Amino acid sequence: MGLVDTMNDVDARHLTKGVVVSASGVTKQFDSGTLALAGIDLDIAEGDFVAVVGPSGCGKSTLLRMAAGLERPTEGTVALATESVGFIFQEPTLLPWRSVRANVELCAELARLPKAQRRSRAQSAIDAVGLTGFESQLPRTLSGGMKMRCSLARTLTSEPEVMLLDEPFGALDEMTRLDMQTELQRLYAQRRFTAMFITHSVSEAVFLANRVIVMSARPGRITADIRIDFPYPRDPDLRFDARFTEYVAEISETLRGQR
Repeated sequence: MGLVDTMNDVDARHLTKGVVVSASGVTKQFDSGTLALAGIDLDIAEGDFVAVVGPSGCGKSTLLRMAAGLERPTEGTVALATESVGFIFQEPTLLPWRSVRANVELCAELARLPKAQRRSRAQSAIDAVGLTGFESQLPRTLSGGMKMRCSLARTLTSEPEVMLLDEPFGALDEMTRLDMQTELQRLYAQRRFTAMFITHSVSEAVFLANRVIVMSARPGRITADIRIDFPYPRDPDLRFDARFTEYVAEISETLRGQR
């Protein structure tokens, strides 16, 4: 669902020009004593698609939640240059009693958009994610991939400038996951929102992103920032390209050194 960032500690006017998401000197220690993140410095420019990979428990999702304003850093600052933010969770989080159309309209409804406008936006988003014809279906009748498409469409109705995605395809079967990757990067190529995408899959990161951030084991630190130089939109056959394989190998080797 769309989120308005109200918790960040830095006024967006102080961000470097062209930077949409910024973390500076960020450390996060939980009340339990667990030190999740240490010394994170990260700027995401307007229009970038940044994927974050790292070992389990390294604080990837915590960093994303701080960008969304759902967590505060213990030290340092996190800022967004816009309040137009969409967050996609690991699970679709659909309301079971609402149809696909009603679920997709939810963000626009909460934003109090006129009925005709939210209906138009919802139908456009439904068409964009390939759910045309399923508008009246309830979530229980949908496959896992279709539920995630519905969640994605719901976020698109708010037309966010920034998309924050927390391992949205992690629970899907392999073929559905590949299809959803293709769908997401196609939408990104069309709309050019700024994206921060958390994943455990190196190949998913390389296929989707133009930057891959590699993090160390807990406490998470950024150990590499790798540019992915493939144009958008990206064909699924890109995964068989020699340069794609080289990127995956480079990032995988970097990750092995962080465990």
